[in-house]
Amino acid sequence: MPGRRGTPGASLVIGEALIDVVRAPDGASREHVGGSPLNVAVGLARLGHPVSLATHIGRDRHGAMIGEHLSEAGVGLVPHSDRAEDTPVATATIDEQGQAEYDFEVSWRVPELAQRAGHLHTGSYGALMRPGGLDVLAAMDGGRRTGTVSYDPNIRPALVPDHDRALAEVERRIAVSDVVKASDADLEWLAGRPLDEDDLLGWLRAWRDLGPMLAVCTRGERGALAVLPSGRHLSLPGASVDVADTVGAGDSFMSGLLSGLLDAGLLGGTDARSRLRKARGRVVVPALQRGLDAAAVTVTRVGAQPPTRADLGLPAPAPRR
Repeated sequence: MPGRRGTPGASLVIGEALIDVVRAPDGASREHVGGSPLNVAVGLARLGHPVSLATHIGRDRHGAMIGEHLSEAGVGLVPHSDRAEDTPVATATIDEQGQAEYDFEVSWRVPELAQRAGHLHTGSYGALMRPGGLDVLAAMDGGRRTGTVSYDPNIRPALVPDHDRALAEVERRIAVSDVVKASDADLEWLAGRPLDEDDLLGWLRAWRDLGPMLAVCTRGERGALAVLPSGRHLSLPGASVDVADTVGAGDSFMSGLLSGLLDAGLLGGTDARSRLRKARGRVVVPALQRGLDAAAVTVTRVGAQPPTRADLGLPAPAPRR
């Protein structure tokens, strides 16, 4: 199975890697490597950050595609991540407006994880779907004792049969996170009704009360809302671009946000958590803007293709100490 071994000291992403079968409005079909956590890991690697992925794929043609994709991006693969019977597949049907609807054929287990320090990110169905979701929660809890944790619920309603249970499980994971990001669609599904801006901010504040220091809501072309570590809230506008499709846009936002926070020294060890807790808007806003910029690039491309630092006009990352 292609794919590099995990890199010591790298950020760790836990969650699904799969094949997205994308069906266009004209009936054409294409296969892309995908999965929200995989996309975040690839996005971080393209932005110059060492990162490893713990996932559950098979030793089949689709698994080989994923391994090659990770290797090309420079993402390390945690050992025993290739023990699934079959590699998961998600079919994304794109409508005339470029929006995607998903159907999944998946299974999920977490490979054995070594004790580590640094940043841990997880999200989507891999953080909830049993039995692996319980292992993810344990890893998040342990990761927060030695480093920082981020979480993106990225709800897939087709994989969540029990709404009330899902809400409770999402909140359990928010409670052990330092940074949480959700889309307005996620929040409306969890709330069970449409939400205006004040409602969205209310949800973000309630989530911050559970434990995270930074809570963010993405709103597509309308940009993003955030409640900062200081408790202040702000709204950032989106960019006007020609949209090819929205596949992977939220994941690119997440990797861009994490990249900005890592570059600012606000994620990693427990000392970074202390800095994040005290961080002012002038330090956090550039990371949020990097997330928006990354998403704006991705939606101009077909499939989940996050940008590089050069695409965003960013200098090379500072050498690791």
